[in-house]
Amino acid sequence: MKKRLLSLLLCLMLLPCAAGAETEPKRFTASFLELFNTVTMIVGYAEDADAFRATAQQIYDELEVYHQLYDIYNTYEGMNNLRTVNDMAGVAPVKVDEKIIRLLLFCREMHDATGGLVDATMGSVLSLWHEARSYGIDWPEEAYLPDSAALQAAALHTGFDKVVIDEEASTVFITDPMARLDVGAIGKGYAVEQVSRSLPAGLLLSVGGNIRATGPNPVTGMPWTAGVQNPENMWGEYLHVLYVDGVSVVTSGDYQRYYTVNGQRYGHIVDPRTLYPTGLWRAVCILAPDSGVADALSTALYLLPAEEGQALLDQYQAEAMWIGNDGSQLVSPGFEAYIRK
Repeated sequence: MKKRLLSLLLCLMLLPCAAGAETEPKRFTASFLELFNTVTMIVGYAEDADAFRATAQQIYDELEVYHQLYDIYNTYEGMNNLRTVNDMAGVAPVKVDEKIIRLLLFCREMHDATGGLVDATMGSVLSLWHEARSYGIDWPEEAYLPDSAALQAAALHTGFDKVVIDEEASTVFITDPMARLDVGAIGKGYAVEQVSRSLPAGLLLSVGGNIRATGPNPVTGMPWTAGVQNPENMWGEYLHVLYVDGVSVVTSGDYQRYYTVNGQRYGHIVDPRTLYPTGLWRAVCILAPDSGVADALSTALYLLPAEEGQALLDQYQAEAMWIGNDGSQLVSPGFEAYIRK
């Protein structure tokens, strides 16, 4: 039996009393929590609750497949996922679903395009930070940083030269027994993009802030909108409200997933060059046609000066807003066109 949605909130939008109004599609929202360790929300219109519930369930089911395949922490009966690939490092190739092959090829492309700043082979390093961050969140008075020597040793077991992807055989083999894959910087956005391509037009999908519209609002004909959070006041007004028109919206920063050691904040984005969670910005918001590309660029631009980040934006027809540590804002040339005035 398929797992049902954890939470499905159906909210009927008030419609004007006019002739034929009873035949107008109604606005609904669905939300659930289990996938990609975050909140997923779907907004759209349908004739009735049952029709929208069926669409929401379809989205859940498709996202669940990607969630399980890209999971590096858990195994699932009858499935070889990235946890399986990691467990078999240095032992043997693992036959995997094509969705894993396609993701890893995309990861390799973005690794090369970003000069290694987006690196899905950093699992050996990221696991040390994940352990320290989890402990520090649970026991803040005992929070610690990973040992520098351990980080340096783990970094020796990174690099796509250690990952053999056989498209014809649909296998993945990590040749280094100590190397590990971690697609956290890119897997969620990639999954959102793949699922959204088969959805009906006129839906707005948000998976932990990875926002993707499948077309304009079907009732108003206008683009959907999405807010850019203020890192200094997450429950206050948005910095900007953006039109989601032919683009995905993804934001990366240090203000949600972090922990504190000796009064200093350490986020979840680890710079492969330093092996520490260091970034030049408080947050970076990316607008790009592809949600997977937007996810990768949000990480890369967080670690790069604006000039170098702009070169990546140009390569992928993307736009960005950088939020400085002092609260200042810098936007790429085409970003302002998406801001609702």
